[in-house]
Amino acid sequence: MNFTFSDTIAGQVSAYDAASRTATVVTADGRDFAVSMDGGPSAELLHNLGEPYTDASGQLDAMLVPGRYLFAYGVFYPHAEGEIFDAKRVIFLGRRPGEFRFEEQNWWVHQIQEIAAFYRKAQFGDGPVDFSDYRTMIRLGGEKTDSHVQETDTISRLVYGMASAYMLTGDDAYLEVAERGTEYLRANLRFVDADEDIVYWYHGLKIEGDVQRKLFTSEFSDDYDALPMYEQIYALAGPVQTYRITGDPRIKSDAEATLRLFDRFYLDREKGGYFSHIDPILLSPDHESLGENRARKNWNSVGDHAPAYLINLYLATGDPKYAAFLEYTFDTIVEHFPDDKNSPFVQERFHRDWSHDTAHGWQLNRAVVGHNLKIAWNLMRMNSLKPKAEYAELATHIGDIMPPIGADRQRGGWYDVVERLRREGEDRFRFVWHDRKAWWQQEQAVLAYLILFGVTGQDRFRDEARGAESFYNAFFLDHDEGAVYFNVLASGLPYLLGTERLKGSHSMSMYHSSELCYLAAVYNNLLISGKPMDLYFKPDPDGFDDRVLRVSPDLLPPGSIRIGAVEIDGEPYDDYDAGALTVNLPEATGRVKVKVTVEAVR
Repeated sequence: MNFTFSDTIAGQVSAYDAASRTATVVTADGRDFAVSMDGGPSAELLHNLGEPYTDASGQLDAMLVPGRYLFAYGVFYPHAEGEIFDAKRVIFLGRRPGEFRFEEQNWWVHQIQEIAAFYRKAQFGDGPVDFSDYRTMIRLGGEKTDSHVQETDTISRLVYGMASAYMLTGDDAYLEVAERGTEYLRANLRFVDADEDIVYWYHGLKIEGDVQRKLFTSEFSDDYDALPMYEQIYALAGPVQTYRITGDPRIKSDAEATLRLFDRFYLDREKGGYFSHIDPILLSPDHESLGENRARKNWNSVGDHAPAYLINLYLATGDPKYAAFLEYTFDTIVEHFPDDKNSPFVQERFHRDWSHDTAHGWQLNRAVVGHNLKIAWNLMRMNSLKPKAEYAELATHIGDIMPPIGADRQRGGWYDVVERLRREGEDRFRFVWHDRKAWWQQEQAVLAYLILFGVTGQDRFRDEARGAESFYNAFFLDHDEGAVYFNVLASGLPYLLGTERLKGSHSMSMYHSSELCYLAAVYNNLLISGKPMDLYFKPDPDGFDDRVLRVSPDLLPPGSIRIGAVEIDGEPYDDYDAGALTVNLPEATGRVKVKVTVEAVR
């Protein structure tokens, strides 16, 4: 090396030489780096959104003890005996070795509060919640853009985030946004086909002055002039999460009608699975107008049902037909997605007969790192509902093989899109466009490894979970403007160009950041540390069948959690089944606010 460059090192301190002010830091792949602190770097303690900066520069030397995890950002200098790494910024994850602040009981609750407050203010200011003013595109600081196409999926994702924020905080302001957003979707972006007895959802609503034009088919190049399955799937994400809280039977009716759309027009009854697109006229997956999307299947059309809405619909109802759909989904994934004979990454796109589609659009023969992690995470969830050896085996297999090929073992964090095959003579899978790291892929890593550790107890999964949580919380939280960044560079510095500068876009609308907060709180508290947590609901007692409110926060191992206490409208309430995680709602006129304390069973 004969040039200087800045970079980040993540790892554990194994030794510190106070005389030379040099720390030995061991990275995730076992390499030792000599990190010089002699240049007087700034040092800080990891802090959450809404918390003040905590300077640790004066305690730097005392904190450099073996076993402490840290990030060091600095400069590599050429040197006669090799390079020197001179630290300029150090981030400690906790006050003591082995301590990680994001494992605090309310870390993720506080984070979702801040994120929800950001998006509430960005979309509606300090005034009433009026979704006619909603914008898909939101700038870095929360300012609205001139673009006024309201996309169905981004509204739904905002609704999901606000509903999740209410479940963790009980703040009625967030539930108001979720409910009004759901009503707006139903009134403006839902099409009820009475003849076919189905519901499908418009792509969006284009507003030009006083003129509104509904956009039936997708406007995006990958899916143009078609009805892509993923848009229909994510239209349900927010309303179904809201349904868990309110029991509004209209939401359930819409979900069931949308599922009839899936089964009638997207389902491949001969070969199995669901097609990714149908044409807008005949509602056929075979029409020539679909081009390269004709008779195709992919991860989104087959697997995204589970995390987007289907698990939550089952949690709210306990209906065996949704459990059967989940089982069908994961059986299909296990059968068709692994491709170990060709690549350690799963195959994500298929023809009708499940032969691999390696020439499709931008994806070609490429892997989305986050989709592999998403499969592992959701297989572990499903394995708690319907234990199968093949579910657990594939999930743990993915969990074991992914870190060396999808994660950054020096800096921390997880990459975006990589080639599924190595080039001859190379030992790495090349990046497709860049080595940046997206917020949603970090979420998949955090949740995959948290649930893998929480269920299996294997320390290697705990280490991966902590590494992913550390990178996300150190580099993705925007302490200046609020919420989280879309992308960061490999080193963790924010990447603020183009659409990746935005806090609201076709890809980003509070969904992944809030899903991470909600489930990281559940897994860290209930599965791992054994700490109780409170969940909030606000149903009409007559909304749920038999007046039974189901309060399980996620699909967790049977018998691992129970209800510890219940309050209704602020008063203790004892008509519940602790083990079944159900509350028998009282006969009441109007809605009641239910606070449920869920605790781990040890």
